[in-house]
Amino acid sequence: MYIAQTFNVLHDWWRYLVGLIFVVIAVVLGQLPFTAAVMIKAFSEGDGIGKLDESKMMSLLEPNLNLFLMLLSFAIGLLGLFLVVKHLHKQSITHLTTSRKKIDWKRFWFIFIIWGTLSSSLVIIDYLFITPEDYVLNFKLVPFIILCVIAIIMVPLQTSFEEYLFRGYLMQGIGVSTIHKQFPIIFLYILISIAIFIYLNFIYSFGFLMNIILLILLSGLLMLLLNSKWIERLIKSSNYFAFYKVFKRNSTPLIITSIIFGILHIANPEVDKLGYVIMVYYIGTGLFLGILTLMDEGMELALGFHAANNLFTALLVTADWTAFQTHSILKDMSNPETMALGEIFVPVFVIFPILLLILAKKYKWTNWKDKLFGEVVELPKEDYKILENTD
Repeated sequence: MYIAQTFNVLHDWWRYLVGLIFVVIAVVLGQLPFTAAVMIKAFSEGDGIGKLDESKMMSLLEPNLNLFLMLLSFAIGLLGLFLVVKHLHKQSITHLTTSRKKIDWKRFWFIFIIWGTLSSSLVIIDYLFITPEDYVLNFKLVPFIILCVIAIIMVPLQTSFEEYLFRGYLMQGIGVSTIHKQFPIIFLYILISIAIFIYLNFIYSFGFLMNIILLILLSGLLMLLLNSKWIERLIKSSNYFAFYKVFKRNSTPLIITSIIFGILHIANPEVDKLGYVIMVYYIGTGLFLGILTLMDEGMELALGFHAANNLFTALLVTADWTAFQTHSILKDMSNPETMALGEIFVPVFVIFPILLLILAKKYKWTNWKDKLFGEVVELPKEDYKILENTD
């Protein structure tokens, strides 16, 4: 129902493309203050911007200022996304959030408290009893109070942006797009185009103008491909129909959004220190949050989990090699290169499944196969009234 209800709003594929471009522009505009501050600081210290790597950029500014400016782009992105949803799709925020008549904040606070308590307890136990030598006390009252104010306001905006973009906007947008018979062709073409784009940039280091020209050429080739007679014959074939049916399922937006969610974290400094194995955690977390959304018919649980995860981390522990470098209570001094694989795999393959079982029992989830792998079917108009009144 969560994906199917999107058929009740303006859901043309081009609206999602235009909307996504608008959101990206909003995020880029939101990054300008951070970029300007880093450049001013770098030049004032006699360094050129070209000498700054990712880790140095994240540590150049005072930690509280750095955190605020870094999170500002997500806040602007969230505003841009809400404007797109309201004006381009004529969709309410409640409709984007849940299939219930109103947002269930009890769900949000339940998992927020559960995960915040559990994740914080694991860190505290590690600090007190298991590897206390890996931590130093980093607490300073005034900077910590300022951190609390910034984090409590800005971190939920950051996590909400990511959830509304991936588990909301893209989950619904890709889901309703799978009903079009051209979807498998477009999806495979985009994958090939991305590979070509990355390869050519790696070999030739294209500038901004050449990248725009390349994107226009790839887009033009896609339009020619979709309007060719060969594609028309392919779509009408029985073999293609079977192929199309594989994509026309709830698992398609679940898998795609989870992979994109993971890949977009590839620029995090943690990847440089831990290696690409950390992508298992990022993509696995995306899958976990996507399953929460589909099984619970809404984003409330995903919003609460993600907010608790980032907020408690920002306040409790930091490290020189993480994306969040803050005036937290503790600082992790351990060598990330010796980090046990269990710290990556245990959450994804042990803790997250246990949480799913607990939530399934509490909220009486049923019909897992249909909700996760069932076909995306456009509901008849008369069924939307039933949907809107479902508690």
